[in-house]
Amino acid sequence: MNAPYRQIRAAYTEESITVYQAYDPAVAGPAVAAQRFVPPFKRERMTWIKPSFLWMMYRCGWATKPGQTRVLAIEITREGFEWALAHSCPSHHGRDAGPADRASWAERLRRSPVRVQWDPERNLGLNALPHRSIQIGLSGEAVRRYVGDWTVSITDITDRVHDIHAAVRSGDRAAALLPEERPYPLPPELADAVGARAARERAATP
Repeated sequence: MNAPYRQIRAAYTEESITVYQAYDPAVAGPAVAAQRFVPPFKRERMTWIKPSFLWMMYRCGWATKPGQTRVLAIEITREGFEWALAHSCPSHHGRDAGPADRASWAERLRRSPVRVQWDPERNLGLNALPHRSIQIGLSGEAVRRYVGDWTVSITDITDRVHDIHAAVRSGDRAAALLPEERPYPLPPELADAVGARAARERAATP
C-alpha cells in the first residue's frame, strides 16, 4: 500500500513520540548525561527534529558527516510535539500563492517559532521515495519548551546506527533492525497547520 504524499510516521506511545537529531560528541555527550540539552547546545539557534529515522540517516550519512557523528533518539511529550505543529509555519510559500497569500505567509513566518518542511522520505539505500517526511525547526519559545518541558529522555543510538548500516552494506535483513514507525494520528486542525490534509485532498482529486 502506497504511503500518502505527506504523512507523519514515527515511533510513539500514548504519551510520547521519538524524534532524531545528530550532533558532535561535544554536544551529544553532555545531553545524554544530563538527559536535557545543556551547553554547548545553543538555545539561540534553530534546531531541527526529525521523526523519520531513515531521513535522519540520509541527513547525517549514517553518523559519518562532520558534526553529526553521534545520533540521538529524543523522546518528547506528544503534547509538546503537537504544540510545535500548532504553532508552525511552512518554510516556503506555495508556488501557486498570489500576492495576498504570499504576504499572509510572510507574516505568519515572522511570528511563528516553528518551521515545517516536507522532504522526500528515504529507503534503506537512502534513495528518495515518492512520499514526503516532515522536518520540524524549533526556534525561540519552541526551543525553550523543547529543552525545558518536552524532553522525556535522550538516548545515544549511534552504535545501533552503525549496526544497521553494516547490515545494509552486507545485504543482511537490515529492515528488521529499524525502529517501528507508524502513521501519527493528526487531528484535522494540525493536519491543516502542516499542510498534510490539503496534500491528501489534492492527491485524491481526479
